[in-house]
Amino acid sequence: MSDIFREVDEDIRQEKYRRLWDRFGPWVIVVAVLIVVGTGGYRGWQYWQETQAQEAGDKFMAAVELSESANIEGAIEALDALGEAGGGYPQLAKLRVATEHIKADRKIEALEAFDQASRDPSVEASLQSIAALRAGYLAVDLEDYAGVADRVEGLTGEADPFRAAARELLALAAWKAGNAEDARKWVSAIENDTETPAEVSRRVGILSEVIRSQFGAADGEATGDAQ
Repeated sequence: MSDIFREVDEDIRQEKYRRLWDRFGPWVIVVAVLIVVGTGGYRGWQYWQETQAQEAGDKFMAAVELSESANIEGAIEALDALGEAGGGYPQLAKLRVATEHIKADRKIEALEAFDQASRDPSVEASLQSIAALRAGYLAVDLEDYAGVADRVEGLTGEADPFRAAARELLALAAWKAGNAEDARKWVSAIENDTETPAEVSRRVGILSEVIRSQFGAADGEATGDAQ
């Protein structure tokens, strides 16, 4: 008798499963197919991205080789062609083009290229900062203090990793402009920063002596000497 009840119970369960499958089975198949297709598509996209990045890397290195063989114009042309390439190579190419202009002694073109890279939202923030610094170094020779400050003063914050270099540029630009007050301000900011690199401290120490000999001691220093 118990065997009959078990068989009936088993039949009932099978009937329930059959009805559930009839109702939801097609959807289960659809979801399974989508998962397989989606996974395959993602893997394919990853492979395509890696392939594009590798090709861009090869083209970038080819441009560098052209530069090293003194073919500056060919290098710039090859770098410009990386504008739509994969990976981060288009960003690196922008900075490298500016460097090629420097090698060709075209400082104005280099300054313009670095300025464009430093203000391009498609360029990574750290590379924008590097481009701004490179522009600042050129601006020290080509423009006034305001031109240098416009490019690098935003990098002088207490937490900015490039603050020492930016402050040094501003101190140098201020000194060249005969602006002793701003020159001393930036020298002081460098000297009071315990994380200033040693080589920057040495250079700024020399600049500080030059400022003192040219413009005299600051008011506080003069008072201290008098005492």
